[in-house]
Amino acid sequence: MDCTQIKDMIEAGITDAMVNMQGDDGVHFEAVVISPSFSGLRTLQRHRRVYDTLGDKMGGAIHALALTTRTPEEQQELEQRG
Repeated sequence: MDCTQIKDMIEAGITDAMVNMQGDDGVHFEAVVISPSFSGLRTLQRHRRVYDTLGDKMGGAIHALALTTRTPEEQQELEQRG
């Protein structure tokens, strides 16, 4: 697996998501996923939505995925704070 494949899977499963991926070793990845559909969801619920898009790749081809999930409003607030 590579960053592009994971990004494509997440965006296919959460169609309104913007995804920024990092990970150079092919098994450990970091993703920032921004989606309006995360509004009103707790962190665990957001992460489950992302994991669901990856199916059986989690724990297999994807050994570790560090996730940050935000709504567009949360992202904008973070950017305004600097």
